[in-house]
Amino acid sequence: MNRVAFVFTRAPHGSSGGREGLDAALATGALSEDIGLFFIGDGVLQLNLHQQPEAIKSRHYAATFGVLALYDIEQCYLCRTSLAARGLATDADRLLNVTLLDAQTLRQTLASYDRILTF
Repeated sequence: MNRVAFVFTRAPHGSSGGREGLDAALATGALSEDIGLFFIGDGVLQLNLHQQPEAIKSRHYAATFGVLALYDIEQCYLCRTSLAARGLATDADRLLNVTLLDAQTLRQTLASYDRILTF
């Protein structure tokens, strides 16, 4: 079975990319056992715990991240370099349990996947 990676590169608001990526990961999770989620660039903002989307008249899909465990999607990686570039703490609480990786290690881990989908 192919290993499939989903790479989140966009902020949670202003585009539907994050929601579409999450939906695709869940759909793939029903068919594949080896899925990884990667959060890089502005994608690291997807996992901020205390977002207030209603303040900008937006909806967030944060609760949907909790469903990932039901689909055995547990390999989640967060780019430490992207966090630092955005002034975010590495030890902050997040919506998911993630493994923090520096940019180079993240690229190496991502390269081990057979298919890569970017959102």
